Order: sequence, then C-alpha cells, then structure tokens
Amino acid sequence: MHNDSIETLLLRHYGHTAPTPPALEQRLIASVHTQAAELRQQQHIANRIRNNRISRRRVIGLVALSSAGLGLLSVGLESLQTLEANLLGRDVSQTRSAFS
Repeated sequence: MHNDSIETLLLRHYGHTAPTPPALEQRLIASVHTQAAELRQQQHIANRIRNNRISRRRVIGLVALSSAGLGLLSVGLESLQTLEANLLGRDVSQTRSAFS
C-alpha cells in the first residue's frame, strides 16, 4: 500500500462515486514543495554544522560563560528571596536551605 498512488488510495477509501476534493492537486503540490523546502533547510543546517567545527577553546569558553550566567542567576534568586523576606517580614531560612 505504500506504493499506491493518491488516486488509488482515494478510490479505495471513497469509491468511484465520490467527488474529488476541490483544489486537491494544488494542495498536494504545495505540500510537496513545503516538505522539499524543509528537507533542503535541514540538509543545509546539517552541512553547516558538519563543516564548521567548534574548537575546544570555544567550547570551554561557552561552558564557562553559561556557568557564570547560572551563578549570577542563583545570586539573583537569593537576593529576591532576601528582598521578599524583608518586605513581607517572613523567615526565609527554610526556603534558602532548599535552594542551597
């Protein structure tokens, strides 16, 4: 069945008396063009990744940058908790231990 044409599948499903859906051929052609464009884009991205190797130095730099960003985020969250505790008069010692 995977080699059946669209016409064969429609006939098998709807029979000989069923009308052809309006603009079926145009929609099928548009769908095929869209899928082909997506495939070309995926192949282009794969080729670009394959050809543009990343050096170890660049990878280490990216890891260090992301670690620093996570550290800043952690400090920011702790500051927000402290600010919330000061504004609302809550004891946040229990919540701090959960984040530490």
